[in-house]
Amino acid sequence: MADQQQAEAVADDSPCPVIESLEEIGSQWRLAVLYDLQEGEKRFNELKRSTGANSRTLSRVLDDLQETGYVARRFEEASPIATYYSLTEKGESLCPVFDEISAWSAEWL
Repeated sequence: MADQQQAEAVADDSPCPVIESLEEIGSQWRLAVLYDLQEGEKRFNELKRSTGANSRTLSRVLDDLQETGYVARRFEEASPIATYYSLTEKGESLCPVFDEISAWSAEWL
């Protein structure tokens, strides 16, 4: 009986999977970048224009998304030097989620 109560207490302390997911990807800027990169690989300035984020914020968000495995960065050293960002397999797995949220918002918002 005590083991069951202890297991229930541990389970109650565990965050809900939805909340845990939103904490990882749920900031306004992270979602904007992930959503925007669904269209394909983009350069930093393209992302800056399309998301409306300032350079500092976008740089921080891209670093965070790389660190958590949602975004990949590619350097092109030909003149002019360019940095490209794209979704990883983990990032691409969010595309159906964005589709569902878009459908839901079209109906309810």
